[in-house]
Amino acid sequence: MELVLNVTRADAVAAVRNPLAFIAERWTPDPRTVQRAALTALVMSVVIVVTGGAVRLTGSGLGCPTWPKCTDNSLTATSAMGFHGAIEFGNRMLTYVLCAAVGWAIIAARSQKPYRRSLTRLGWAQFWVVMSNAILGGIVVLVGLNPYTVAAHFVATSALIAIAAVMWQRTREGDAAPRPLVGKAVQQLVWFLVAAAVLLILVGTIVTGAGPHAGDSREVERMPLDWETVAKVHAVLAWIVVSLTFALWFVLKAVDAPKNTLRRTRELFLILLSQGAIGYIQYFTNLPEALVGLHMLGSALMWIWVLRVLLSLRERQEAVADLPGQPTEATLTKA
Repeated sequence: MELVLNVTRADAVAAVRNPLAFIAERWTPDPRTVQRAALTALVMSVVIVVTGGAVRLTGSGLGCPTWPKCTDNSLTATSAMGFHGAIEFGNRMLTYVLCAAVGWAIIAARSQKPYRRSLTRLGWAQFWVVMSNAILGGIVVLVGLNPYTVAAHFVATSALIAIAAVMWQRTREGDAAPRPLVGKAVQQLVWFLVAAAVLLILVGTIVTGAGPHAGDSREVERMPLDWETVAKVHAVLAWIVVSLTFALWFVLKAVDAPKNTLRRTRELFLILLSQGAIGYIQYFTNLPEALVGLHMLGSALMWIWVLRVLLSLRERQEAVADLPGQPTEATLTKA
């Protein structure tokens, strides 16, 4: 007995014209599937940071000397290009895995019932950041690993992580207006923490741009700064972030804040202590590649947890639609 798919010409036309709507009409994922899709996109955005760091730390940044091809005559790395070509080309291929993860998140969000436009927009925002950053990555290669383009490449990836983290959070809450769980003073303290974390990441890219790991064994342009001085500024900013986190934890305990916010803050504090320890060890041991790579992973995790602390300051209930014939709040007020 053969299985014959009952697909009409109209179905085929609809699938070509709007594939997302076509899938959404025929598939309704459960909430956990949507959450997992969003989490997968977030995890892949962190993975791409780690593998990008591996490219730089192994001196493989120009393993594929051109873009979008790997060489002028080959789309892929060749055996003659050796280890560096394989590393750089492998990182390029992971971009497609990231695209697939983001695509799954978009499809799952679009197919969820009831339809949540905010989730779909967050998914598409990730897609366009990935596409833009892929082009920027190509420019990085074409300009010979110019440190300013490398820094912009990392900042764009941090933006991708932020959007992915917000989408993951939004899959686990409703669409009602956010209700604050803490007072204005605590909210302002957290926003100071977010600003300090952003500054810490930006200065970190300058440390990278001026430091010894240029990304390739050949002569590569560096930022005209004393990297040790910039590293000390980076360390001061790290201590500011640690201090703000500790102060936040102390204030949250004093005001009897929600347990979830306290938990996220405690987790962030532990991540920061680990990240600080790695940072000091790598500084005093002449920046071994393994520790620098671990520090890059810690940077991504730190940024995610700062955002998780921020997002834990409010809650969103499920939006309740007004049913026909039922009195609304405005009607009751008039009565």
